[in-house]
Amino acid sequence: MTGGIQNIWRIPELRSRILFTFGMLAVYRIGCVIVTPGIDSGVIKDFFSQVSGTMFGMLNMFSGGAMEQLSIFALGIMPYISATIIFQLLTVVVPALEALKKEGEQGQKKINQWSRYATIVLALFQSFLMAIALENGQFGEGAVLNPGWSFRIVTMITLTSGTAFIMWLGEQVTERGIGNGISLIIFSGIVVSIPSGLSNLLDMIRTDQFTPLEAILVLAFALVVVGAVVFVERGQRRIPIQHARRAVGKQVAQGGMSYFPLRVNSAGVIPPIFASSLLMFPMTIRQFSDNPMVQSFIDRFLNPGDLSYNLIYVALIIFFCFFYTAIIINPVDVAENIKRSGGYIPGVRPGKNTAEYIDKVLSRLTLIGSVYIALVCVLPVILSTRMNVPFYFGGTALLIVVGVSLDTVGQIDAHMVSRHYEGFVKGAGRVRGRLG
Repeated sequence: MTGGIQNIWRIPELRSRILFTFGMLAVYRIGCVIVTPGIDSGVIKDFFSQVSGTMFGMLNMFSGGAMEQLSIFALGIMPYISATIIFQLLTVVVPALEALKKEGEQGQKKINQWSRYATIVLALFQSFLMAIALENGQFGEGAVLNPGWSFRIVTMITLTSGTAFIMWLGEQVTERGIGNGISLIIFSGIVVSIPSGLSNLLDMIRTDQFTPLEAILVLAFALVVVGAVVFVERGQRRIPIQHARRAVGKQVAQGGMSYFPLRVNSAGVIPPIFASSLLMFPMTIRQFSDNPMVQSFIDRFLNPGDLSYNLIYVALIIFFCFFYTAIIINPVDVAENIKRSGGYIPGVRPGKNTAEYIDKVLSRLTLIGSVYIALVCVLPVILSTRMNVPFYFGGTALLIVVGVSLDTVGQIDAHMVSRHYEGFVKGAGRVRGRLG
């Protein structure tokens, strides 16, 4: 482990990329504490201390705590994520976008550019609604110092500019840093809450609300859950593909065996995010509704921690797992690509039979992956509500943290392997030169 870290710092390019990434994340964290002009941050903090189970609590988590004091990064990166997901869904139903996606890198660049434009539009719309809600006292009375159109315009410009800057920051990290910039920004916003959670646990131990043995058991259980998530996230089903011999000019290229990997969790964290958003919407309505019937219905059937809430949550996660996996992996297209490259799956006919085989394997994997995601997301809720665990790392947040960590470590390993391979090739060239 120590030797691996030392090797990282011995490679100048990798060292500069890592330092650049830390620098950009530090800039992001500084922006999270700069309050939007015309806001009383104390009122906002009091409001968010009471809405941890609503959509506002979820948005606050993804913004790294920036929303609870209405900082310039209060909207976070969620408008960009929403725009990206919208265009991913549109590529399935709009033939022009589907054809553009199949053009490769150039087509994807065009789609990404439209996603950026949509991000600005969504950010302007959301910031306007937020300004209206602030003026109406929905975030607490007295949150706005000087209401009016000047405040609304300043808020829209400030929050939209903050989202655009975060989007640019993420792209810079992706190009010049290490890992996926957008994912790392979400990652940093989540892990920044870990010290406060540990501090709360220590305070509860000091006040005899929680015994040291119980704290050790909770931490040990958390480590076991993290280990299980890492194990499943790395799991994949590799479908063997045999390539036949083919003529390339006057030479005959030797056929070989390759593999088409299918991850157990192909959908990633999108299903729990969608499911949480849908379930938190009624709770947000409950927060601002004065209708007794609406309040009673939501309290009875959609109260977090109740059996009905958990069952609906699990059903939505499973549904979105199958739905999103069907969007990102098309068995017919995969079968056509395998056939076009001169390959085939041993024991399966090319074409329609190959597509059916891949769809069968993918469906089974998706079922296992959806049950796994549901367990990871529901387990913290059960621990918090049934066993009175003082704090928990939400299932969605845990999946994001583990996924981003594995992806970043994988990219670091790839840079190190590439560096060693280049050194080996250069050394071999020098040896051949001397022998020649």
